[in-house]
Amino acid sequence: MSGPASVEEYLAAIPPDYRDALEKLRATIKAAAPEAKETISYQMPAFRDHDLLLVSYAAFRDHCSLFPMSKKVIEDNRKELAPYATGKGTLQFGVDAPIPAALVEKIVKARLDENADRRGRRRA
Repeated sequence: MSGPASVEEYLAAIPPDYRDALEKLRATIKAAAPEAKETISYQMPAFRDHDLLLVSYAAFRDHCSLFPMSKKVIEDNRKELAPYATGKGTLQFGVDAPIPAALVEKIVKARLDENADRRGRRRA
């Protein structure tokens, strides 16, 4: 069984309430990182910042998840993320209780900064 070929294909295959929640999250990420490109990574929607992954997200049986792809970003925002943090790199939320847009924007901006720093180190 192959995974989705596009973000649209992924979203079309999930229940409408999950789709609505993830579409809102997707729009928030796009607004915070307008230059980022959408892709599929590990069979789930993701955003790529030039050559590096930025964040990804997915729907599961009983929740949605945002994956910041950074232990540092999660640790730096531990108090604000406490209601959503369930694993080392996963932020879970219900379709009726999304992560606030301002907090998603903060995560995405921090990831953009991290990626810029990583690219700088690679060139050095």
